[in-house]
Amino acid sequence: MRLFTGISLPSNLVGRLSAVIDELRPFADINWVPADNLHITTKFIGEWPEDRLPELKTALGSVAITGSIRIAVSRFGFLPNPHQPHSLFAGVQTGPSLAELAASIDRALLPLGCVPENRPYQPHVTLARIKRGRDIQGLREHIATITDFGFGSFDARDFHLYLSQPTGRGSAYSKLAAYDLMREKNTNA
Repeated sequence: MRLFTGISLPSNLVGRLSAVIDELRPFADINWVPADNLHITTKFIGEWPEDRLPELKTALGSVAITGSIRIAVSRFGFLPNPHQPHSLFAGVQTGPSLAELAASIDRALLPLGCVPENRPYQPHVTLARIKRGRDIQGLREHIATITDFGFGSFDARDFHLYLSQPTGRGSAYSKLAAYDLMREKNTNA
């Protein structure tokens, strides 16, 4: 099983990002993310044995941030950098709570053998994946003409454990579990 954790986006924000993807699609032959897959990753777990899924779910259940996390999605960017991009993303602006959530997930999964992230957490919404050598000059030029870079904001009240399954047209994501950010931390653990 290929797993990750993330924050799902509300439908109005998905609709806005989907419309932007539809606007940008004619300008580059790249792998555009389906609207159903738009999310903010908090932890890439990778391959995980199915028989250890209950253990993983229990560990994630110990993660708590007592309160919602305010998130705004705006602007475009390229990862790892604009000169050799592997992906086009929409930026995520938030206070320190989202980075704290990502770090808390790392800490909760460390005893299970999950390697913690060694790079600073950079939240984003992947809009497209770019294969090496693809011409994206038209895409860059069109993005430069866009004047409204605000896609919306919301209060995240939970995060999810996702399953990523390969298909003929990329991966399909499905939610395996939800974790409420509003609950009290378990002091008995």
